[in-house]
Amino acid sequence: MREILIGICDVCIVIFSSLFSLGLRFNFGEIPEIFLNSALYCLPIDAIIAVAVLKVFRLYNRVWTYASMEEGIAICKASACIETLYVLYRVLFQIAMPRSFYIFDAVLLFLIFSVLRFGRRIQKQLLQRRNNKGSKKRTLLVGGGSAASILIQETQNSSPSPRNIVCIVDDNVNKKGKYLRNIPIVGTREKIPTVVKKYVIDEIIIAIPSAKSDAIQSILNICHETEADVKILPAIAVGFTESLSAMVREVRYEDLLGRDPVQVNQEGIGAFLEAKVVLVTGGGGSIGSELCRQIVKYNPAKLIVFDIYENNAYAIQTELERHYPELRIITRIGSVRDYDRMNKLFETFKPQIVYHAAAHKHVPLMEDSPNEAIKNNCLGTLNVVRLADLHKAENFTLISTDKAVRPANVMGATKRICEMIVQSYAGKSAHTRFAAVRFGNVLGSNGSVIPLFLKQIEEGGPVTVTHKDITRYFMTIPEAVSLVLQASLFAQGGEIFVLNMGKPVKIYELAENLIRIKGYKPNEDIMIRITGLRPGEKLYEELLMDEEGLTKTANEKIFVGHPIAMDEKHFHEDLNKLIEKSMENDERIQEILSEVCTTYRRNIVIAAE
Repeated sequence: MREILIGICDVCIVIFSSLFSLGLRFNFGEIPEIFLNSALYCLPIDAIIAVAVLKVFRLYNRVWTYASMEEGIAICKASACIETLYVLYRVLFQIAMPRSFYIFDAVLLFLIFSVLRFGRRIQKQLLQRRNNKGSKKRTLLVGGGSAASILIQETQNSSPSPRNIVCIVDDNVNKKGKYLRNIPIVGTREKIPTVVKKYVIDEIIIAIPSAKSDAIQSILNICHETEADVKILPAIAVGFTESLSAMVREVRYEDLLGRDPVQVNQEGIGAFLEAKVVLVTGGGGSIGSELCRQIVKYNPAKLIVFDIYENNAYAIQTELERHYPELRIITRIGSVRDYDRMNKLFETFKPQIVYHAAAHKHVPLMEDSPNEAIKNNCLGTLNVVRLADLHKAENFTLISTDKAVRPANVMGATKRICEMIVQSYAGKSAHTRFAAVRFGNVLGSNGSVIPLFLKQIEEGGPVTVTHKDITRYFMTIPEAVSLVLQASLFAQGGEIFVLNMGKPVKIYELAENLIRIKGYKPNEDIMIRITGLRPGEKLYEELLMDEEGLTKTANEKIFVGHPIAMDEKHFHEDLNKLIEKSMENDERIQEILSEVCTTYRRNIVIAAE
């Protein structure tokens, strides 16, 4: 609808510019009939050309509230292109028009197109200038404690300061009407929208560094009802007594999780990894590379980075060598499908600890290429598990996913089979402790929704969500890696470690919040489009099957799901058949997959309860 309205305005601009330019050429006196008729005759063609060119220059899907020089240059280029096409087709069809007409028309088109598109930004800037005290941002503090007191003192004593703290809200109702360093406390968090309007607030700072994540999430939801910029004083500021202003930062997507970060036993992990030879398969990926970054902190004897994609492997190698020049980092390129290649790697370096992160993980792509998912995920895992046992590695940890629970897609089914492979070897290996780590979506990882949404927002939208009610569990990359490392420490054999990730997040609400974080209004500045569930996609994900059960660990955020009994001989016979058929690129591979992974429910959309 927004694009249609702007298009109609553009057609009106073309008509006005053409007639006004012709009138200007003749000093708004009598216009010769030949030129007037030509102008009127060409108006429909002119309008079509103008709209088409503006579309090509992507001037209908930009966020004009925050338009910059780049948009102005685009309008200039589009106007010049439009006028050039006008000249060409008039000359081609011998339509007479004064030469000066084209100059007037081009200038008018540029100016009026610019006014239409930059008007909202100009209006916003004028309002800000009128409302602000000088150039300072009128600021509301959420929280009336010691952190707020220090921020106010720094702001009042700093010259120049970028902000003017106007008022405070605090959930302690007894503070209402009182003053903190001469700044009034005007209500509780529920009053934030009213306070923002009343005091013409430009910026809100959440100044409660000790607040729990669910409280921060609740405050953010209220703040996002306003048009003010929202910033936060992070938990790291707890205990600091000075220079808090430098710690105020933009709200990040990690703040939207609604739970506290997972803490791990760093000391125990250090003793576990120090002086060991560690292998990370898929070491160049999002999880694999972060594993490498965390592992090197504990001074392993060697770190082996194994990946099939050379660019990623090279990137993490050079990064680690730059920061840890004394550490021996070995990078090898190859596929986990290649048993001989993997065997040579194990024979040469004798890894004691193996983290298996190599896998195909994109759900829609694996639906279209199921044989490749089986070759890489199932055969690849089987190879690495066999070799870890054969070469007497001490510990093997599989990176799994919540999509392995009652899987509705090929990727999830193959990862469930990977867990079963690990389970089967855990029961018979005399040397290696095998375990799997299962977690939800990783914020910011390659292929996750966050980078996609941010890219779509940057391009002016729309942000695409498959279903308005779809939910997912989320964790940060450092949390995911911390869980993997902790699982290695806890592993006795055959466990599936699960993170308590709090409540699942609605993807639609996540998209709305990301749009707000970037300073836009959802479905006004940036549209959200529902595209429909993709094949094999669930409305919600699970972290555990009922029969697996839960046991607490020393870390209150980490639980253990115990192995499900299975006929291992029968499983391996079916697994070999599945891998054999995948090598033949059998078109019925999903049927065979469902025979091996009996919990796989093919192409069924699972609705939220």
